[in-house]
Amino acid sequence: MISLDPASQSERDNYKLLIGSVIPRPIAFVTTLSESGVLNAAPFSYFSIVSSSPPMLSIAVQRRNGRMKDTARNAIDRRELVVHIVDEKMAAAVNETAANLPPEESELALTGLTTIASEVIAVPGIREAKVRMECVLDKSVTLGGTEDSPTTDLLIARVVRFIVDEEIYEQGRIDPVKLNPVSRLAGSAYASLGKMFEIERPQ
Repeated sequence: MISLDPASQSERDNYKLLIGSVIPRPIAFVTTLSESGVLNAAPFSYFSIVSSSPPMLSIAVQRRNGRMKDTARNAIDRRELVVHIVDEKMAAAVNETAANLPPEESELALTGLTTIASEVIAVPGIREAKVRMECVLDKSVTLGGTEDSPTTDLLIARVVRFIVDEEIYEQGRIDPVKLNPVSRLAGSAYASLGKMFEIERPQ
């Protein structure tokens, strides 16, 4: 085994080990609204479930050269965001929204994706997503770096509405095959659902 001290490596070296090891990572495709009403859309793979009571999600948004990204700024300012699960059919379009655009431009203009009004929040969702979760920001935490110059904005989002395509919804459950989600690996690599197996949990 190789022993590596993260304190003796560069940020980039640690990044490569993390994204190569913590796989597959689900992708949150997040829409937010700027103060001027521009709809921002961006994918994040530092994403997971926090709680089911109440239903909460976590999204870690890495800062760029110390600057807060549009998604974090908008979510903190408006306290609302929509989280979409990315499936194979929309993966290429979602990837286009990772482009580094100024705040006054919407990434959705780079795609063929369309918007749809949310039911309980002001931020629109993406019609093509089979699962979208309308959320309010429960909490945001700055992490890493120093108190004056953090490296990450951790968003804890509380789900206030699940919108699920009826095709994938069966007796209160999501059919994973019909959802056909994609996940991030390292570099430019993605993965589809692949092989599934079951192991009974011990009593």
